Amino acid sequence: MRFSILASGSTGNSIYIENDSGAYLVDAGLTAKRIEAQLAKIGRSMKNVKAIFVTHEHSDHIKGVGVLARKHGVPIYANEKTWQAMDGLVGEIALDQRFQFDVETVHSLGSISIESFAVSHDSVDPMFYVFHENDRKLAIITDTGYVSDRMKGIIKNADSFVFESNHDVGMLQMGRYPWSVKRRILSDVGHVSNEDAAIAMSDVIEQKETQIYLSHLSRDNNMKDLARMSVEQTLQTCGIVAGEFVHLHDTDAEEPTELITV
Repeated sequence: MRFSILASGSTGNSIYIENDSGAYLVDAGLTAKRIEAQLAKIGRSMKNVKAIFVTHEHSDHIKGVGVLARKHGVPIYANEKTWQAMDGLVGEIALDQRFQFDVETVHSLGSISIESFAVSHDSVDPMFYVFHENDRKLAIITDTGYVSDRMKGIIKNADSFVFESNHDVGMLQMGRYPWSVKRRILSDVGHVSNEDAAIAMSDVIEQKETQIYLSHLSRDNNMKDLARMSVEQTLQTCGIVAGEFVHLHDTDAEEPTELITV
């Protein structure tokens, strides 16, 4: 199993995942044209994409879903409430391309099993995914106000994580956002901070080689170096030294990561 984070941030999110039998996207929060361009940068295209798995209906996760569905005939998976919320936002999608993927269920597509789990975010029924193949595990968790024990139990012991590290609390509190927006981001249905993300990471990391991609960084309230430093320092206070068996990586809103083997 291999993956690339095509884009990650408040302006758009999409993750490409492949194995020897096909490829998948988690979210399509960029225009279809940009997703096709991002795929080209890693030497891939939409022609092998067998499905798009939607996490929730916010624009930075579904912007390109409708056009990609109509242009490439790709099946779209989302839970019932998310489908209802997306109607009117993504345009017409043929009935034979609309698939329901309920929260807390597992779908198997060839040798890959995709497990969905609920998160805490201000959308109708947000959920994220863990991809399993053989004994390898890729966990994707962003857009959540906190990481519950149940979430931790599902993502625990992954080999690779795409983990939200949205904001620095100090930057957010001192920044230009109105208080109502700050309160929403800091709430249990907002986004996790650098420090809170690291504390959650310390509970799910096992003593093995683990890759962590810090994702969904706020454009206004975070910086890559700051996120990495904050996560490193907080992990260290929890007894985990980054660089020994845990490796932290940046993601970007404009450039995809290299294809990584899980």
